[in-house]
Amino acid sequence: MVACLFPGQGSQSPGMGRDIADAFPVAKRTFEEADDALGKLLSRLIFDGSEDDLKRTEITQPALLTTSVAAWRVLREEGGIEPRFAAGHSLGEWSALVAVGALEFADAVRLVHLRGRLMQEAVPEGEGGMAAVIGLEAPQVGSACSRAAEDTGQIVAPANLNSPEQTVVSGAKNGVDRAGALCREAGAKKVVPLAVSAPFHCALMEPAARGLDEALQGVTVRSFACPVVSNVEATPYDDPARTRNLLVEQVTSPVRWTESIQQLRAQETERAIEIGPGKVLAGLCRRIDRKLPVSATATVADLKSVLASLGA
Repeated sequence: MVACLFPGQGSQSPGMGRDIADAFPVAKRTFEEADDALGKLLSRLIFDGSEDDLKRTEITQPALLTTSVAAWRVLREEGGIEPRFAAGHSLGEWSALVAVGALEFADAVRLVHLRGRLMQEAVPEGEGGMAAVIGLEAPQVGSACSRAAEDTGQIVAPANLNSPEQTVVSGAKNGVDRAGALCREAGAKKVVPLAVSAPFHCALMEPAARGLDEALQGVTVRSFACPVVSNVEATPYDDPARTRNLLVEQVTSPVRWTESIQQLRAQETERAIEIGPGKVLAGLCRRIDRKLPVSATATVADLKSVLASLGA
């Protein structure tokens, strides 16, 4: 049984998807559709823009969505892929919802562009932060965040539960710094500040969640071709009526990625395919369950390898 995984922010790189767009007409059309949806040449920023261009959250999010959907469409058109489940890391959940037919691609492009802008505007740049804690279990990181919040009077909380030994914390800068220090005292191997423009997946994102909730009111959510494992609950869902609330709640809630992969394994997933740029999720999956094989689709060579394994 196959599951499709879609990456989130941090997987982007300048030029991503260009070779796929050059090699497959359906991928080229996907980038053109994104340009039309936004009324701007997003593809030019993806293919020819700088790293700084792609770090702008309102660009990063639609860029990753578009690159992932382009690769997905190649797999669907050329390989006839029919996954039993899909999942996405943060922004990647939107890509998963497009892949299973729940969201129209053009709607998703516009909405994640707005999502990125709302997230950036929620906290002035420089006032928030995120840091990856390596080598400390999630409950200990959570305890450190609680104590740091008490010590500083600021918001700080676990944001991405990426693997048993990697948890990302998010919040106000002083709170994140204090939590990092406490994690080191508790035995963390490393605490790595992340180069992000806003503190995602914490209560500071509440203004963004409200704005996204309003924008989603006019969007049609359709039936799912297969269930998607939600970031918020780490369980599969396929109810269109629940989708909006889960996407809004996701903005301020932690990404429960470790539990999501464990849930896929509990559903007898035998193989996963990371659909989109980079190999971040493949690396995390190895740390969660080494017996789950994960294939990448970041390049034309990767895609052709996966297509061959699908019998295309």
